[in-house]
Amino acid sequence: MNDLFDNKIRAFPTTYEDILYRMKQVQPIKYGKTRNFLNGAVTYLSPYISRGVISTKQVLDWVREETPYSLSSMEKFIQELAWRDYWQQVQKAKGEAIDHDLKNIQEPIAHTAMPISIGQAQTGIEAIDRGIKNLYKTGYMHNHLRMYTASICCNMGQSHWKTPAKWMYYHLLDGDWASNALSWQWVAGANSNKKYYANQENINKYCFTKQRGSFLDVAYQDFPDMPVPEVLKEAAMPELNTPLPESDTLEIHMEVPTYVYNFYNLDPRWEQEEDANRVLLLEPEHFEAYPISQNSVDFMLGLGKNIKDLQVFVGSFSQLQQHCGASEIHFKEHPFNEHYRGIEHERDWMFHVEGYYRSFFAFWKKCQKELKSAF
Repeated sequence: MNDLFDNKIRAFPTTYEDILYRMKQVQPIKYGKTRNFLNGAVTYLSPYISRGVISTKQVLDWVREETPYSLSSMEKFIQELAWRDYWQQVQKAKGEAIDHDLKNIQEPIAHTAMPISIGQAQTGIEAIDRGIKNLYKTGYMHNHLRMYTASICCNMGQSHWKTPAKWMYYHLLDGDWASNALSWQWVAGANSNKKYYANQENINKYCFTKQRGSFLDVAYQDFPDMPVPEVLKEAAMPELNTPLPESDTLEIHMEVPTYVYNFYNLDPRWEQEEDANRVLLLEPEHFEAYPISQNSVDFMLGLGKNIKDLQVFVGSFSQLQQHCGASEIHFKEHPFNEHYRGIEHERDWMFHVEGYYRSFFAFWKKCQKELKSAF
């Protein structure tokens, strides 16, 4: 089972043709039935959606137009896809507030670091340790494993969610700060009405392990009053530094516009027929606040090769402005781009539902109305 899982996720191709091929392999019905299992029919599209190479709308349009399934049979798949847009809408509405406990104060808190055993993949929970090792190797972790890891870290190890959330974001190829930070808060009870727990029986079921006698091998009602397990007590701050590449020597043609790409926008279709300067902007200040790993940097640069004549610039937006001179600057909307100046382009959304909703299901009810009229 472990070999099967490793083989399925060991490679995330970066050519646009391969990405579209992967999108066309989506099995929305099977996904809905098996997504919680480690070997379930998940799409492995999240790294491409997070980097803006494809959008949730593009995936929705494909399953709507190119598959023979009914809306009702695909609704679970579409609903799960909509979670990504929901988290993005929360960040768009709340901005930097998502860097802090959003709804409730997480408690109890023992420290703001993270258990060393988690970083070293030595928690003693077989599925979790294997999942962390795979994360380091592949840049991917199944969503259930992410929730299990967050629960062990925050609800059993009593770490505040932010540092371990940054650790996971650092290693994920699909690192999306809104989705990651708000999901960790949801597990820790800072963005939900209760904490999320998973016991050993649950993990065994979905991860195909047969482990017994671990610190998770307890009844659910016992979790809230459990002391911190010994293996989770020693904590430290993880070392997270972004290995940014060297800048290219920019060649900006003033007579044509400049399109600015970044870690969240690597869309090769964006105004692709337009004669333009195309620049991947990597701001050191941003990556100091939200660091990413060498794997993520390499993946980003690989995806950038789909964009013709893309130049890399490491520096601030204001420094890029100086290079651009009279060239008109275009960029896509994102909460991390609020300091950009020029012509802003809207991102692709699945639905026209905007603004902050306190729960996903309040957001989803609005989406459902639009969805039913589209099918």
